[in-house]
Amino acid sequence: MLKQRVITAVILLAVFLITLFVMAPIGFQLFVLLMFGVAAWECSNLAGLSHLLARASYALALTAGVITGWLYLPVVDGLRSFFVVAAVWWAVALLWVQGYPASTIFWQSRVARALIGALTLIPAGVAVLTIHGFANGQWLVLALLLLVAAADTGAYFSGKAFGKRKLAPNVSPGKSWEGVIGGLILVSSIALAYGVLSGQAWYIGLVLALPAAAVSVLGDLLESMLKRHRGVKDSGTILPGHGGVLDRIDGVTAAAPIFALALIASGWLL
Repeated sequence: MLKQRVITAVILLAVFLITLFVMAPIGFQLFVLLMFGVAAWECSNLAGLSHLLARASYALALTAGVITGWLYLPVVDGLRSFFVVAAVWWAVALLWVQGYPASTIFWQSRVARALIGALTLIPAGVAVLTIHGFANGQWLVLALLLLVAAADTGAYFSGKAFGKRKLAPNVSPGKSWEGVIGGLILVSSIALAYGVLSGQAWYIGLVLALPAAAVSVLGDLLESMLKRHRGVKDSGTILPGHGGVLDRIDGVTAAAPIFALALIASGWLL
């Protein structure tokens, strides 16, 4: 199992880096659309859709939503408002996660869960593609993934060592507040080191990275809540040893819109 996980991770990392740094921009853009399309397919199952046509239509609709938002919003100067709405959605998601299972009264229907998938995946896909289009966009995309990975890694080890107070026991019993704090400390350390080494103001990395890192755990918790309600362990089986694509990008779905909003609001690199 471990060997399978490592092989899959290495292949995914290689494809990601090649499309991001070696291929023309269209290569990475198509890769992102493919990943979010597969994630939308998996999300259709979590929404309770079972018919193949319904699931395929849902996945295509969400992918089309990502393309439309990515191409149209910059033209009408709507990106800032779009990502503010995404931030509001994640605030609502926080309340639902904290209130689970009582909160199911608001989202247990198939329509509501399908809407959750749209509110989660479309802004995230638009955010990744938008960030990629910024100056130094390749490095910003890499920074986004690294800060999510750092938050997750710091949370894992800190939670193992010090975890006592459960973050959302009814959703993910293994996560703790101590773990979240540990993850944020690791991200803060990296962000401060970046400020020192790059010659930027010491706080710029914190301003850009911390909000996204803090909300990334919510992406994980939201997916865990939907999987628990649906009665499944993984979102899919397409990635041997890892489950589904959504299982791998859940933190990114929450962090990406917040990171994009921080970049736009700060005016940095724009």
